[in-house]
Amino acid sequence: MSWEPQIITLYLFGAAMIILLAVVFILERKIAKLLKGKNASSLEEVINSLGRDVKDVEQVNDLIKKHLTAMEERLHRSIQHVKTIRFNPFRDQGSNQSFTTAFLDEDGNGVVISSLYSRDRVSIYAKPVNRYTSTYELSEEEKAALER
Repeated sequence: MSWEPQIITLYLFGAAMIILLAVVFILERKIAKLLKGKNASSLEEVINSLGRDVKDVEQVNDLIKKHLTAMEERLHRSIQHVKTIRFNPFRDQGSNQSFTTAFLDEDGNGVVISSLYSRDRVSIYAKPVNRYTSTYELSEEEKAALER
């Protein structure tokens, strides 16, 4: 009976033990670094605190989403298109001191304001606009101000 196979097995077993001890040592160091200054109860409190923080962030996120929706709705109704056309309505007098200005939202709703200047007076007119058209007759300059 030869002792040589048993010695090789013993060496392999010893090498495996050394490798396993090294792995355990490395893991122990990582756990010690993770739990540095902490014990099981304080680590549990940290995890619970993080859970509460996540819930708080989710609530704030929901509030921000609601606020953003309201802001988008308000923006949709706000004036987004302003165009001014200057012109001379009376060819025999004055210059381009008359104007028409369109104030429209995203859907083309709003108002067209026109000012007609002559030597003896200034007249101002306002016409409501719904979807880029008006129930009142529009001049060529007012139509030009409504162009997209």
